[in-house]
Formats: sequence, C-alpha cells, structure tokens
Amino acid sequence: MYEQISHSLLNDILIALKPDIKNQRLQHFYTRLGANFYAIHSLFHVLYGNRPDFEQQMLRLVETLARQYIKRSPALKKTDLAREKDHNWFLSQHWAGMALYSDGFAGNLKGLQTKLHYLQELGINMVHIMPVLDCPPGKSDGGYAVRDFRKVDERIGTLSDISKLSENLKKRGMLLTLDVIVNHTSNEHEWANQARLGEKKYQDYYYVYGDRETPDMFEESMPEIFPETSPGNFTWDAEMNKWVMTVFNDYQWDLNYRNPAVFIEMVDIILFWANQGADILRLDAVAFLWKKIGSVCQNEREAHLLLQLMKDCCQVTAPGVLFIAEAIVAPAEITKYFGEDAINAKECEIAYNATFMALMWDAIATKQAKLLAIGISNLPDKLDRATWLNYVRCHDDIGLGFNDSDIDAAGYQAFAHRRFILDYFTGKFDTSPARGKPFGQNEKNGDARIAGSLASLAGLESALDAGDADAVDAAIKRILLLHSMIFAFGGIPLIYYGDEIGTLNSYEYLDDDSRSNDSRWLHRPTINWEKAELRHQVGSVEQRIFHGLKRMISLRHEIPAFADYNNRELLTVANPHLFVFMRSDPQSNGARILVIANFDEQPQSLDLENIKKTSFFQHTNFTDVYSGKSPTIEDEHIVIPALSFYWLSA
Repeated sequence: MYEQISHSLLNDILIALKPDIKNQRLQHFYTRLGANFYAIHSLFHVLYGNRPDFEQQMLRLVETLARQYIKRSPALKKTDLAREKDHNWFLSQHWAGMALYSDGFAGNLKGLQTKLHYLQELGINMVHIMPVLDCPPGKSDGGYAVRDFRKVDERIGTLSDISKLSENLKKRGMLLTLDVIVNHTSNEHEWANQARLGEKKYQDYYYVYGDRETPDMFEESMPEIFPETSPGNFTWDAEMNKWVMTVFNDYQWDLNYRNPAVFIEMVDIILFWANQGADILRLDAVAFLWKKIGSVCQNEREAHLLLQLMKDCCQVTAPGVLFIAEAIVAPAEITKYFGEDAINAKECEIAYNATFMALMWDAIATKQAKLLAIGISNLPDKLDRATWLNYVRCHDDIGLGFNDSDIDAAGYQAFAHRRFILDYFTGKFDTSPARGKPFGQNEKNGDARIAGSLASLAGLESALDAGDADAVDAAIKRILLLHSMIFAFGGIPLIYYGDEIGTLNSYEYLDDDSRSNDSRWLHRPTINWEKAELRHQVGSVEQRIFHGLKRMISLRHEIPAFADYNNRELLTVANPHLFVFMRSDPQSNGARILVIANFDEQPQSLDLENIKKTSFFQHTNFTDVYSGKSPTIEDEHIVIPALSFYWLSA
C-alpha cells in the first residue's frame, strides 16, 4: 500500500474528529499517531479492507485511541516518555516477578496491599495479579470467563483498589501486570445477552450459526482443548436457538475478530486497563484469535496481524505498556508471537517460555538433561528487543508439548516417553516421589497434562508424609535447582505464589462442586500465613526455600550477565545428567557466568577440557556465586553435587 494513501486517509480522519477530541492538546498523541499510522492502516486494510465501512471503522479506531489517551493520567504519560527513551528497560536483570491470585494470596486487593512488604522482602518487583474481573460464580474458569471487562469482581475489590495498588507499587519501584482476556467472553457478558435477544449486531461479535453445517466443518480439523469437561468446540444456546463457538468451556463464547467492531472494542479494553496503571498486560489465549475452516484454528497468520495491530495502537496511546503473549504452543511457534521484525518485538515484547518449563520437568523425571539441551538448542532465537517469561509453575497445567523430533534425538520414543512423564508425576510409579494429578485427559488418544503444586511434584508432600528427612532435603534441592535455571537463563523469572515457601497441593477444591472436576485447582492455593512466618525459623522447610530464592534474586540483580541481550551460549557436554550454559556481560568482554545444573540424584562431574574447547571460558579457578565457595575439582573435572547447581565466576 502506498504511504500517500495512508497519509490522505489520516488527513481526512483528523478533519473528521469530533470537537471533544480536536479541542484537546494532544502533541505526543499526534506525533505517535503519525509515526504508526501507516502500519495501523496497512494491517487494518489487510484484515478489513474489503468492507464498505472500512474508512468509518478506521475513524472509530482513531477516536478510540484518542479518547483513551485523553483519559491517561499525567503520571502515566510521564512514564511513557521515560520508557520511550530507555526502550530496553525490561531486558535488565533487575526484574523478578510473582504471579498470584489476590484472593488466594491475601483475601482481596486490599489484603494484597498489606503484603507488599513480604514480596519486597523476597525481592519481587513485578506483581502479576491473576484475573480480577467480574465473572459468574461457579463458571469463571479461574477468572477467564469475563462478564464485564471494566468491572472488578466485587469479592476481590474495586477499580479504586486497583488504582491505589498501582500507585503503591510505583512508589516501591514495582511493576503491575494484569490480564486482558482477548479471545472470549462469558456467556453472561452483555454482548452475549444482547445476542440471545436476537440483536444481529452482537451475534456478529461471536461465531453464531443456525444449524450444524458450518460448526461441523470447523470440527473436522479443530482439536478439543478440554475433552473431559467440554468436548467439542460448539455449544447449543437454547434461548438464542443457535450454535455458538466455545473452544474452551461451554460458558466461554469465542469472539469473532473478522468483525472490526470486535477488534476496536478489545483495543479500547486493553487501553482501559493500561490507564488503570498496568505496566504490563498479559493477553490471554492469543494463539486462538483467528478461526479458519480447515485449520486447527491456532497460530493463524491473521492472529499475528491482530497482535501487531494491537501493539501499534498501544504504541500510540500508551507506549510504556508491554504485552505478554500467553501462547502455550509448539516450540517453533512460540517465538513468532514476538513478531516478524528482524529486531523489535512488533507483537508482544514478552512470551511465556513454556518449552523451557516443560523440558525442566522432563529432566526432573528422567534425571537427565538430554532432551532439555536438545529442545533448548532447537528453540528459535528470540528478537533483540524481546524477552522470555521463565517459570517453573503457573496457575495452569503442565503440557508436554516438546517436539517429537527432539524426543527421538534424545533416544526416546515420543508416545511412550510422554506416557512415562505423565505416569511419573501422577504417582503411577512406586519410585516416584511426585504427587500430581492428570488434567484434560483425552480418552480418544490417551493424551493428558499434569496438575499439581511445585512442592508436591518435586516430592516434598510425600517426603513430609513419610517423615523422611533425606527425601525432604532432596525435594528442597529440586525446588531450588529449578528456580536457579529460570533466574539464570535470560528473561524475566516468574515465581508462582506459594512456591517460595513450599506450599503443597490444595485438596479443598474437591469439596467445591464448581471446581471438583478441574484438577488445576490443586495448585491454586490459599496461602497459610502462619506457615509463611516459618520463613524466619532457621532450618524449617519454609526458611530454606524462601531464603534460597531470596539469595538468588539478590545475586541476580548484581550480575549484568543475567540481563537478556541474547547473551547466552548453550554448551554441549558429554555428561547426560548436566545442563550447562554460559552467560556473558554484554558491557564487558571478560565477565562470564558458567551455569551448571545436575538433575541426577548422585554427584556428577564435568570435564573442564570439554568446557575450554567449546567456549571462551578458559579458567580453572572458580567461585560459585550462589554459595560463595569454590567447587571441588578432581583431575580436571568439576564435581557437581546431587540435584544442585553452580553459578560459576572465574
């Protein structure tokens, strides 16, 4: 598309803007709009250019961006300007996050305010509050079935509570991350209610059909996300007398982004939450945004175009806000959600490193790092101005989505290996200390995922039940080992609430009819603050884990090599139990950290000659930054204790 066409349309739009916008002083807005309008126009034209109301929809989009800019507070606009100048600010090693449910963590948003000192004690400076929006009781999907995008669940708090929390966090130098559920709404959302009443405008907000012809064509290629509890991808709505697409649960209606009105509505909602003080917005289920007959309806090109368009729009109104892509997809697909630009993230600056997470759990089960090393070496490089969100556990299940070819290369058979991992973590083996449960079992193909808290999957629950001090020690080592990887790998480490004190599986969900069929509630706990106080009792489980993580975070802040500037070198080593990589300081040619993880339950050794041949690390005298001690070296081999790690500095 010629830029002159874009410029001409922009001139027409600026003339047509309503007086309540024209009469405002919008210098920075117009500068950013001019800089981004060609991209916005081009993307909008690809998606919606065949519509007769294209120009009217473009005008409506620009007015939406302008009105949200007008509502943006002076303090947030000041932050935008600062982050435009320091545009790589989020790649620093200084950030460490925690994801939490505010009700499970502290009762509600007001309670969370009283616990910020606890987070700061640990070293957390990015708080991801899991969904807080109004959802129907009993049909909330953990907060992801939204009934009102601009209303906080009254059981959690109010919009005022969000604003006060944001202000408090900013005073403490902490970032606020919030969710925007962009793929679907609750079936009790006002749009859905209007659709049921026969309003064509709102039926067009969803995928709605009068018979099974089109749904059946979709079903031919679409997988089932929750085959146990919500088989199929369409639900009959008796009141509307139509079929509606419901990819996740039968009470979650998928939005139809083929309609530009839906896109503009959701951009408005994204900017609304940016204006509530969010520094980072987690966009949920982005892989599902575009549905196409004959495809699996995931990772479509148009889904990426929608994200690029959302990012360009946010750059105009709230450029200091980052996007997280919640795309738990195949390894080769994940990096595409950063965007296709050679350097800059033109979709989402941050993406979940689900591949790394799943591969680490594989290493725990097999006690070998073969598949971990192969999987990470085959993970496509991220963009320069993008970063990973690295995590050990989250609110969701653990899927085993590594590549079959990687499993084959590690010497395993794909189906049998996944079955082994599933059986290991769900306690089917007598020798396994894990106490997880299967989630999302598909009786047709035998597939399933894994639910359970970090501590219980790592063996702490079974060890405490048995009163086995050695097993307790091994479980704590696994917990610290896994976290040592996310803190050193490169990206933003994200701890899941409760993991910092070894919170076990929460079985109370079995007594709640609205949750009992969803095993993910096993690892969505209510924090026991009496147990949290044990973090001050030397030698307690809580103290050993909390202070181990606290030390990692503190040291990470001091190590420039842990900043994320594509400065990681994965090293190939002969010992299959070890995962080894190098981190280098981008500001210094000499400062390097050698990271070694031993996933075996026996001590292992690493040949120093192997390291010297495959890297620039030519030293033989080391200090482990974490322990402050020098490792044992025998016959030019570093000895790594069982279930342990080193962050070695020369």
